[in-house]
Amino acid sequence: MRAIAVSEFGATPSIMDVGWPEPGPGEVLIKLVAAGMNPFDWKFAAGDFGDMIPAGFPLILGQDGAGVVESVGDGVERFRPGDQVYGSFFGAARGLGSYCEFTLSPQDGQIAMMPQKLVYSQAAAVPMASMTAFNLVDEAGVDEGKTVLVVGATGGVGQQAVQFAALKGAHVIATAGPDMADRMGEFGADETLDYHEVDVADAVLEEHPDGVDVLLDMVNDKRKVDLLSESVKKGGVVASTIGAADVEGLKKRGIKGINFQNRASGELLTTISEMIDTGRLTVHLTREVDLTDVPDVIADAKRGGARGKTVIRV
Repeated sequence: MRAIAVSEFGATPSIMDVGWPEPGPGEVLIKLVAAGMNPFDWKFAAGDFGDMIPAGFPLILGQDGAGVVESVGDGVERFRPGDQVYGSFFGAARGLGSYCEFTLSPQDGQIAMMPQKLVYSQAAAVPMASMTAFNLVDEAGVDEGKTVLVVGATGGVGQQAVQFAALKGAHVIATAGPDMADRMGEFGADETLDYHEVDVADAVLEEHPDGVDVLLDMVNDKRKVDLLSESVKKGGVVASTIGAADVEGLKKRGIKGINFQNRASGELLTTISEMIDTGRLTVHLTREVDLTDVPDVIADAKRGGARGKTVIRV
């Protein structure tokens, strides 16, 4: 089957012809229709995580995907051939991913039935971004009446975090350029700040002199997170999805620091499916690309400035 893979950590991702996986006991074989792209995909393939996560080679990139159950292994009861499913298909130890035609998942893994309102390309954009955002907002204690600053709001996780925070009843401030300001408003943001034009921390304090209750940061390094944390009130929370929160330093200032670690599951995906089908959560795609375009798209994505999600047509 065709796949975007690397022969070793640090190699340039390319199209390869690899063998089809076969489902073992308790496993589901999915024929993928679309795959969602996440920064983790190429960072992992580049070897940025070292030996923290075992990997087999050739290593197929990708986690997110949506497709149809092709077949099931012995003992599978939750799914059957023909089911439309989506989820996170990360099997790095076996070289498996989602930038390919077929992949595997344990039946009790991070997969669920697709939202009925979505087509495959939309569904493929949902899993990791939405599960990360859902858990991030929950762990940071976002609730009704709190003021939340979302930095990196135009990316996949950021857009979902804006929506989940708004659904909680929070007052949401989103960083976004003018081209995305209206979109942030549609997602529930009460204010937007153009980070190209203003110092975000100063602008926040000008409008909210007491500071915000929660800072959710998806993009910045430790130095920039430290600067932004000046806009957070004592007793507040600073959460980083890339490990940039100075937990001990923030604690000395009476602020809770969180270097967020996601907790993904099929059960959470089912909850998210229900939210999408009831109209409480939406998904914005930036673009759809073919499998052959992926190496160039990855090179472009590494330059940053994400706007929503890119999905691969498998």
